[in-house]
Amino acid sequence: MALAGCGDDDRRIGDRGDDTTGDMSLPPGVDGGPPRDWGPRGSDGCDKMDILFVIDDSGSMGEEQANLVSNFPRFIEILDAYRTETGNPLDYRLGVTTTGRDLTTLLNVSIMGMTTTMTLNESGPNGELLQECGMPRKWIETADSDVSGTFSCVAEVGTGGSGTEMPLLMTEWALTERVADGSNAGFLREDALLAVVILTDEDDCSRPEDTIELNIDFSMLATAADTCDPSATLPVSRFLNTLDAVKGDRGRWAGAIIAGPTDCSSSFGDAVAADRLQQFATEAGDNVVFSSICEGDLSGALMTAINTFEAACDTFPPLI
Repeated sequence: MALAGCGDDDRRIGDRGDDTTGDMSLPPGVDGGPPRDWGPRGSDGCDKMDILFVIDDSGSMGEEQANLVSNFPRFIEILDAYRTETGNPLDYRLGVTTTGRDLTTLLNVSIMGMTTTMTLNESGPNGELLQECGMPRKWIETADSDVSGTFSCVAEVGTGGSGTEMPLLMTEWALTERVADGSNAGFLREDALLAVVILTDEDDCSRPEDTIELNIDFSMLATAADTCDPSATLPVSRFLNTLDAVKGDRGRWAGAIIAGPTDCSSSFGDAVAADRLQQFATEAGDNVVFSSICEGDLSGALMTAINTFEAACDTFPPLI
């Protein structure tokens, strides 16, 4: 991402400092792996980065959150070692929200031809950035005393959130609705690259209504997770357009999605195929990368994310 030091030492992050190439089975830049080839810097480049983490807080996400936290110090090491074209450290911010929102779900449960309606009321931050663990503001900044420790605390968002995950809509709300009402005011900077990280073991089920109705027929072995009707969700293109509008150009934002490429299992548990999130990554182009949550370790996915953000930062278009 940048020179690890200055003066005559021109080794880059991930360089082992010897003549070996490292274990090629590991992602470049990971300790023990091959050195990273950063390539030439772009003619523009960014000096600032606003990083938004949207973390699934549903009941199955405890181990994934813990693995994110355990691998995050390396993520910060690389951010801290990055040097802009002027030779200065990167000025970054880290904000965290969840995939959940205030939602009323009407469950029509059928058993042997008899239907009972149950009401489930769920609450969530609705895209508002979490201010926990003694944070002086709703985001963490480069100069804060314990960036990794604070993030590790706030990123374990718990497992009591909604089972109807809406990461794309909560990304939108964090950057629009919650900015407009003042909740997240000040987080976004016009001259910063916006970087979004989504972590979930479900697909996106972003829907516009505050109350949704789910039909569960136990005689057909259906479950609530099966009833996220794709026809009721907001189009993926909406969220691409929102991010383009927020930043003014596709080149001024980037994303990393860590979710299920197919229905898959790992030491974390099960994940479903995140078809809508894969569609989002595909339609976004090179600035958004999709990694599998079923790798069993998030270190590679986080390294892929930082590679993507670094590449977007190198080619960050200037303000017009």
